[in-house]
Amino acid sequence: MLSKLFEINEVDLEEVKFPGISTSDFKIFVLRIDKLHREISGNKWFKLKYNLIEAEKLNHKTLITFGGAYSNHIYAVASAGKEFGFDTIGIIRGEEYFPLNPTLQFAVDCGMKLFYLNRAEYKNRNDKAFQEKLKIKFDNPYMIPEGGTNQLALMGTEEIVNHIKTNFDYICTACGTGGTIAGIISSLKGEKKILGFPALKGGEFLENDIRELVTERSSQSYNNWKLITEYHFGGYAKIDISLINFINEFESINSFKLDYIYTSKMFYGIRELLKQEYFSKGTKIVLLHTGGIQGNKGMISKVNNLLKNNY
Repeated sequence: MLSKLFEINEVDLEEVKFPGISTSDFKIFVLRIDKLHREISGNKWFKLKYNLIEAEKLNHKTLITFGGAYSNHIYAVASAGKEFGFDTIGIIRGEEYFPLNPTLQFAVDCGMKLFYLNRAEYKNRNDKAFQEKLKIKFDNPYMIPEGGTNQLALMGTEEIVNHIKTNFDYICTACGTGGTIAGIISSLKGEKKILGFPALKGGEFLENDIRELVTERSSQSYNNWKLITEYHFGGYAKIDISLINFINEFESINSFKLDYIYTSKMFYGIRELLKQEYFSKGTKIVLLHTGGIQGNKGMISKVNNLLKNNY
């Protein structure tokens, strides 16, 4: 039974330091859900948990899902398929390029079959008629949405809060499709304060998606959460020299690494909010490390080019 394999004991909670700023007036922790599994890391562990249990229950042999070329979700589903005995299919946004980047190469190495759609076609990924065609083509696979976000994902991400073994005022997370923050909102039922940091440019659109997910899950609407949309650095998988410098400085005084695509942007945003005195003195803040460190391999050339051009 897959449910047994997803049992968790204790999740590490570590104190965080920020470069160039005193945090003595605050208590800031990181919840290390990134350490739960080497490949199905961070929020993906929780988002996939009940989807995989449902796929097993319905006797599906194949998982099909969607994502971009740098998708942590594609990486995690490929790993889960290999580990738990599912065939996997990845529908990838964009053109096929060789050599494959490290994320897609890992997926292929795990046995995932990749199929590419141009950006116009990919926009149909949530269309029911399009999904039915995929089910027919691939012999009725279990379909997991882009980013893993659906109501079963929320069942999983609701559980994240249960692993915070300290009192806190704020919980903060990076956002992609909104499934992680939606589960946290639903779990806390209007208590505490929740901040989400979209990694995509124009992340304001997520507000409606998140509200709909929460309302469907809990039949309630809550106002104790907010999206901080200024720290996307140009969009998904976009970075600049200020983010690179922050990551290097941050990692020099903390015991863990950040990924370039999601978590680092949230941590950078938290530092800026601290500078702006956004939080009251004495505030206790928990930051989620949602994983994705493996994606850094695919960003090396971008990082090196930025360093070369700026120094």
